[in-house]
Amino acid sequence: MAKARVSTRAFQKARDRFFAEGLKDDAPCWLCGQPIDYAAQPGTTDDSHELDHYVPVSVDPSLQYDPGNFRHAHRVCNILRGASPPKLSLGLHSRRWYT
Repeated sequence: MAKARVSTRAFQKARDRFFAEGLKDDAPCWLCGQPIDYAAQPGTTDDSHELDHYVPVSVDPSLQYDPGNFRHAHRVCNILRGASPPKLSLGLHSRRWYT
C-alpha cells in the first residue's frame, strides 16, 4: 500500500523555492505549454501555479520531495491529469513522411 503524503517544513520550503523559480523564469505549464497566471495565489484559480510531480507520488512516494520531479503546471491541468502518466505528444513533424 502507498505511503500517505506528509507535508513537512522541508517540502514546504522546496515548494516555495520552486514557485519563486517559476515566477522568475515565467515558466509555462509543462502539460499544455500555455502561460501560467503567476499573479494569482498558487492553487486558487484554474490558471494559477501549482506544483505537479512528473512521476505521481502514488506511483513512487520516494520522489515526493525530489525537486527534479517537480513541474510547473496550471491547477486545472494538474487536476485533469490526476495520478495518470502525462499524455505528451512527440511534437511537430518537420515534414509529412506518409501519404
